[in-house]
Amino acid sequence: MGIGRVLAGALGCALSVTPAQARITSIEIATVEPFAEGADFGSAGSYERVIGTARGELDPADPANAGIVDIALAPRNARGMVEYKTDLFILRPKDPARGSGTLLFEVLNRGRKFLFNWVLDAPAQAAQAVNDPSNAADAGTGLVLRRGDTIVWAGWEADALRQQGGMAIDVPIASRDGKPIVETVRDELVNATRGPLEAPFYLTFKAASQDKADTQLTVRRREADPPRPVPPEAWHYATPRQLELLPKGTKPLPGSIYQFTYQATEPKVLGIGFAATRDVVAYLRGDAAGGANPAGGVIRHAVALGISQSGRYLRDFIYQGFNRDEAGHRVFDGVLSHIAGIGGVFLNARFGQPSRTNTQHEDHLYPENAFPFSATRQHDPVTGRTGALLRNDGFDPLLIEVNTSTEYWQKGASMLTTDPLGRSDVALPATARAYLVSSAFHYGRAGLTSNRGPCANLRSTLNPAPALRALLVALEEWVKDGTTPPESRIPRLSDGTLVEAAATGFPFVVGAPVPTAPNTIARFSTYVDPQPESGLQYRPLVPRVDADGNDVAGIRLPAIAAPRATFTGWNLYADPFPTGALCDREGSQLPFARARAEREASGDPRLSLEERYPDQEAYVAAVTKSVDGLVTDRLLLREDGDRLIKAARQETAQ
Repeated sequence: MGIGRVLAGALGCALSVTPAQARITSIEIATVEPFAEGADFGSAGSYERVIGTARGELDPADPANAGIVDIALAPRNARGMVEYKTDLFILRPKDPARGSGTLLFEVLNRGRKFLFNWVLDAPAQAAQAVNDPSNAADAGTGLVLRRGDTIVWAGWEADALRQQGGMAIDVPIASRDGKPIVETVRDELVNATRGPLEAPFYLTFKAASQDKADTQLTVRRREADPPRPVPPEAWHYATPRQLELLPKGTKPLPGSIYQFTYQATEPKVLGIGFAATRDVVAYLRGDAAGGANPAGGVIRHAVALGISQSGRYLRDFIYQGFNRDEAGHRVFDGVLSHIAGIGGVFLNARFGQPSRTNTQHEDHLYPENAFPFSATRQHDPVTGRTGALLRNDGFDPLLIEVNTSTEYWQKGASMLTTDPLGRSDVALPATARAYLVSSAFHYGRAGLTSNRGPCANLRSTLNPAPALRALLVALEEWVKDGTTPPESRIPRLSDGTLVEAAATGFPFVVGAPVPTAPNTIARFSTYVDPQPESGLQYRPLVPRVDADGNDVAGIRLPAIAAPRATFTGWNLYADPFPTGALCDREGSQLPFARARAEREASGDPRLSLEERYPDQEAYVAAVTKSVDGLVTDRLLLREDGDRLIKAARQETAQ
């Protein structure tokens, strides 16, 4: 696939859409009510919450739907169409004329809205409300509302929880000749690394029977360890979707990997989740007759935001051709993918498992990372394939990819901008940008407190959202008027800021374990019985650090440019978890000594706060210098810079 396209054709161009072609058959609105009690958000005025469902249908014979796995095996209505229904939530300006004309579609993460607490700094007390935003506090900084955007969420994951405002999609079950499909699947069950301690083992799919003859349960302590069989008498089905260890009350060791292969049934046609997003957005971009369009018929541009799983979803959405609607128009003019690394999502497959995410320890051998990785067209010496994430078919969006240091350690992010073997840098096309938020970590957002959890080091509290907000604004400006965003800011081989793990230059800090290798990008023929392939391997690299241990390259927010601690995008598990393995997608926070004497007594090579900032004004001056530089470079909004300077004045430098 080629990637070159004329930039001017991608910018500032509102695409006409004929709603009848979007295959949304009805929008059913359950609630229209004031948001934030009718409070004004700048020139956009007040907003409304619009909650309901969208019903759609897909023609299995349409080439636009041919790539949906098992759509031919889905039940059809009287017109020969495959039906679905998805949850819909819209925040729109009450007066459409006061809006920006931009539709901001946030792809849900496992049914959850992340925009407000991951991007807009909604306070901690509002964190439980972000799935059902109703008041001004839920909107955090309110940036996108003050800009007048129409914000839309729609379900795409069939098994997402609808509890506490979660959103999902209802899709049909595939069958063959009217009979249920039964196939062998593999579930990986890990206790307490990504959920509560002593959580029960829930299966992804319904077991076809509770006969143990076609099952195997194994356990291993570390991902690379050989699995040990768990005897059939040591477990049983508590339900067709839940396993329980025996004797009753037996607790798995935290972090150990239980692997269960079994016969599953009733696979849902999960790839419809891509088509639903395509068609909902295409419909909302249109001008439905009789005022039926809940977006008001005023949308001129559409941009998408995806965070983590939903960022990976957007990468696959583009690559699999869903950014072209059935009428032959572009769906999203711009896409911002945050903390996705080089991955896709295990969705458009029979018995797909889209909630899986590959790390060094968990879900390591599940489909996520497959060439092509980069927006740049390349030849892959590992597989012999040639390709690019962007299709160069006239329907590619403008693309911004933002990652933290974690994605370099866990998600192969270096290969967004290097060749697959990590031998040389590659230039991105003019329609794409890539950024590293220096020393930030995957889970970073406002309001975090530092603790250890399952990790060896204190967990990071660094919040990358100020950079993310600036880049979201840059994307909208790129789409609306052709203002190009800042040049990519990433570690590179050419300047020595992208290196092997052993060459990062991380300082020796007593009591702080350091990883020896990033997560590998494994290849295997099937996830059911994954046997990693030998031969030439991909080579992910990581950022080089400065004398403090903070990343040299990337967007260095004031917490890194005027540091009070070392921040990393990695952490390691501690007992009773598998020590030495990367601790999921956590970061570390290693505070500096307050005084020189304290530093010297502990053997810490990093300067103390006393040595860095002789007084409070020196610290504030360092933060201000960082802020001013980032604002000038359009990598930080002025309003966020002022907040950071104010916060610095409230800190104690000594």
